[in-house]
This record gives sequence, C-alpha cells and structure tokens, in this order.
Amino acid sequence: MESRRSSAPGFMGRSSTTVPRPKGSAYLGVDVGTGSARAGVFNSEGKLLGLATSPIQMWKEGDCVEQSSTDIWLTVCAAVRAACKNANISGAEICGIGFAATCSLVAIGADDSPVSVSWSGDARRNVIVWMDHRAIDQAERINATKSPVLQHVGGALSPEMQPPKLLWVKENLKESWAVAFRWMDLSDWLTYRATGDDTRSLCTTVCKWTYLGHAHLQHADPTDTKAMDACGWDDLFWQEIGLGDLVDGQYAKIGRSVALPGHPLGVGLTPLSAQELGLLEGTPVGTSVIDAHAGGIGVLQSVPRELVHPQAEEKPDAGEVVEEDELSNRMVLVCGTSTCHMAVTKEKLFIPGVWGPYWSAMIPQYWLIEGGQSATGGLLEHLVEDHAIAPLLGNRAVLQKISIYEVLNNILDNLANDASVPHRSALTKELHVLPDFHGNRSPKADPRSKGMVSGMTLDSSEVGVALLYLAALQSIAYGTRQIVEHLAAHGLKVDTFIACGGLSKNRVYLQEHADILGCPVTLPRETECVLLGGAIIGAVAAKKYVSIDSAMIALNAPGLVVQPSKDIKIKKYHDAKYEIFKSLYEQQCAFREVMAKALE
Repeated sequence: MESRRSSAPGFMGRSSTTVPRPKGSAYLGVDVGTGSARAGVFNSEGKLLGLATSPIQMWKEGDCVEQSSTDIWLTVCAAVRAACKNANISGAEICGIGFAATCSLVAIGADDSPVSVSWSGDARRNVIVWMDHRAIDQAERINATKSPVLQHVGGALSPEMQPPKLLWVKENLKESWAVAFRWMDLSDWLTYRATGDDTRSLCTTVCKWTYLGHAHLQHADPTDTKAMDACGWDDLFWQEIGLGDLVDGQYAKIGRSVALPGHPLGVGLTPLSAQELGLLEGTPVGTSVIDAHAGGIGVLQSVPRELVHPQAEEKPDAGEVVEEDELSNRMVLVCGTSTCHMAVTKEKLFIPGVWGPYWSAMIPQYWLIEGGQSATGGLLEHLVEDHAIAPLLGNRAVLQKISIYEVLNNILDNLANDASVPHRSALTKELHVLPDFHGNRSPKADPRSKGMVSGMTLDSSEVGVALLYLAALQSIAYGTRQIVEHLAAHGLKVDTFIACGGLSKNRVYLQEHADILGCPVTLPRETECVLLGGAIIGAVAAKKYVSIDSAMIALNAPGLVVQPSKDIKIKKYHDAKYEIFKSLYEQQCAFREVMAKALE
C-alpha cells in the first residue's frame, strides 16, 4: 500500500504518544450529498441513534456547477458534532467511520490547498459537482475512440464521469491543470482529509474513472481489503483521449493505491481532523464509496422473508444469510436528487446504456450493474419549488408541519375523491412528461436529451401544479420501468425492489412505482440507509466484521412493503401512458433530425 502524507497543517502526522482507542460500539456514517452534508450515529444493531444535517454552498452558472471542499469539510464537521450530540454519546464511543459522497471531482495543490476549476478563477470553487455537464463535448470525443474500457460504462462515458471533466479542465483552465497535484473523487478526498492516506476507493475509481479492478481482484479473498498498487489503469486509453501526462506521471495525480471499501486507512483520524470532528485521534476510517453505493450497502439485505420465500411460514432469525442467487434479482432504487438503479449479479453482463459491470465495487464478489436517471428529486424541485405558487404551498406546509410534497399529495387525494375519477393515477390522462430535463443517463445514454411536457395549460393554481407534479412522478417511474425492461432484455431479470433516499419517504412516489413496475417496493427499517452504508464501512474498518457483506447481513433490516394495486384498470392505464412516455423520446429524436437538416 502506498500512503502519502502532507506536511500541511490540515494533514499533520501522528505524535509519538500512545493514541487511545475508541471504547464504544457506535458507528458513524457521513454522507455528502448535492445540497448538504449529513452524519448519522448507529448502534451495533444498525439502529439510528442520532442524525444531523448541514447545508453546502453551491455555485450554478449554465452547465457549470461548483462547490468548495473547504466549505464541505466545515459542514461535515458541524454535522458530525451535532449527530453525536443528538445521539447523546461522546466522540470516544465512535469506533469506526465511513464516508460516502457524490461522484464530484476535487482539485487540490501540492500543499493540499484548493485549486480553482471555475471560469471565475475563485480558488474556493475547486469541486466540479457530479451534475455539472460542461464536458459534454469532451465525453463525445472520448466515446468516439471506441476504447475497450468503455465496455464497462455501457459503451459510453457520461459527462458526469471524471475523464471528460479532467479533459475539459486541461483544455480550458491550463493554469489550474498545471498546478493541480491531486485530482480526487469527493469521497476519496474526504478520507484523505480525515487520515492523510491517499489510497483511493475501488468503488470510485472503477465506477467513475475507468479503473479496471477486475483484472487482479476477481479471484481475491472478499475478506481481504488490503490496498494494492494501481495496476488497473489502461495506459492506451488515457493517451488516446489526450491525458497521457497522467500516464507519464505514473498516475500519481489520480491514484497509485486502490483498496476495497472498508479497508482501514492509515492509522485512522489525524490529530487535527479528530479535533475538528470532535472524535478520538486514531479512530478507524474505512475506504469510502459513492453515496448511491452506500445506499445499496445499507439496504440490499433488507428484503422481508415473505418476499424472498413467499411460501415460508416463519421469518428468518437475525443475521440469517441470504442465498447468493437471491441477491441477483434485486434492485436498489437510491432516490435523491438523481436516482441510481443498483443491481448485482454473479455474471459479467455488458448492457448498452447501463454503467458496469463493475467488479466488487459495492458488494464483494459481485458484478455491479448501475442504471440511472440524472434528474428525479431535482426535477420535482424544479417543477414544484420554482413554481409561482410555491410560496403559498410552502406556507401551508409549515403550518401543517409537513413537506410541500405531502401538501401536494393531499391535494391529489382530494381530487381523486371526485366520483368521475376512476383512480388517482388517472388525474394525468391528458398530461405526459419526459423527465430528461438533465439528459438521459439510462438506457439511452444521451446527455443531450431534453425534458418534454405534453398537455400544459394556463392553469397556475395549486391543482395545476399538483397534476404536473403527479405526471412527473409517473414519468420517473416509467423511466425505471424502461431501465428494468432493458436489463431483462440483456439477461438480468429483476423482480424485487428496495427504495431508499429522500424520495423514498414520499408515499405517492412509492405507490406509483409499485403500480407501474407491477412489483412490491420494500423500504428498509432505517430510512437513512446511505448513512447506514457509511456506518457499515466504518464497522468493517474497525474490524467489527470481516467483510462488507457480513456487516450488511447483521445491520440491514426490512421495513414497510408497498404493494402494487391489483386493479386491472390501473395496470391498463399505466401500460397506455408508458407507450406515450416512450414515444416522447422518439419524437424528440425526430425533431432533432429535422432541425439539424434545416441548419445544414
């Protein structure tokens, strides 16, 4: 393992004195999402003891979306301290920490100071956020190389991945490219900031950087999380796309040491980071994962017995091992600003327009297949919270002490009580949405796709926005159905769904998904499953469990199950709307062709 420590004050090394070890059995998960940093403290049974959230600053200018790693670390520290306080425990009782974050790109200099990735030149703005689409042209040029490494990302890199963003910086911000000493996925930067160890995560490097970890890991012991030399980089790929200087530098800037999630980094928290977080120096920190993948770790073993074995009379005992083949027909819907569709399989499947297969990137010894929608929670926020009537709905939500979306759900319930409405879903019979407002991640892999709405009127009332909201919810579920059908057509059949993330707390969202997929949607016992996934990584780093999957079996637990409607009319309705949904994209492609010819 290659471990690098900086002499900068923020990454100070160990003192020679004996470091006290944590005495408790509580695990800490940290999740840095798009808009906030969250921290959760869990006990040895995987139950949430305390939670806290702290907002993150963000700059949006056109396709450019940027953040500050300095600001992010401060919000993480605030969230961790508040979570421990809310859990009524001291920092000494945290025995392991796991970080998860969006797949954003961080640039830092040789002294660990931030390096600007912004046209503004503002050094604070050193993070290109995952949703940033400035590198669409670079992604298309990289994909035109037809490099063999692209097989593992569905045949085409997304502009949300790191190689296109790196190429954009090299071509547009030459000074920043020259002075940047490390380019890191955000979750890897968090563990580096916490421990001073520059070991990168197999999860981040494989899923977002084209690292080919399966070449030397496929037959490895799943309980052995030791770091390895980064021999999974493809020299020819980086040279072909114009980033050969990374090869010449022996990949020092993007990672020379890679480890499986849960590998204990360095000797734990540095003195300064421990002080900032309010925890003990030396507390074990595990190699990180992307936030969606932490959600998968937090829920994949949360399926109730009656769904796994419908004929079984008894529920399993706590910690019962689920048979291997039962994991391969499950899909985790990590529903946040975007939605990730995570499935694992023992088979190596190459599926166009779907990311992967990634070996052991989430669950040891399984290939990860990852579909996705770039705008889901973000789409609803755009349609609802930017609407002219949003302040009125927001005031009502505050008075009723519910979310603005539950206000809309209640409006829909009232509308559905009308005798002329056969069921709630039918309220959108004249309103159809294509949710590609931020491109199509899966299964079309088309970042240039745009959102479409058919059936708009001049209605700006609360009823009008409620109907648009419902149509958007349905369109997101139709997108999930399209991904599931696409996977089935290429050999991966999924019939068990587990939802987590912010949108999974929305009852109408869940019911529409169950009805449109025609399958039950399971919720985990602990709704903060991304944080639980992080805590599981911390537990493995602390040697409380021998592997990620053994910790999942012990700490995952099932919750509510949302059953699909048995009303044949609802199925018929959604089948019809689904055909319209698919036709909207086809029409858009036809429109593009017409206009391209007109501009020739």
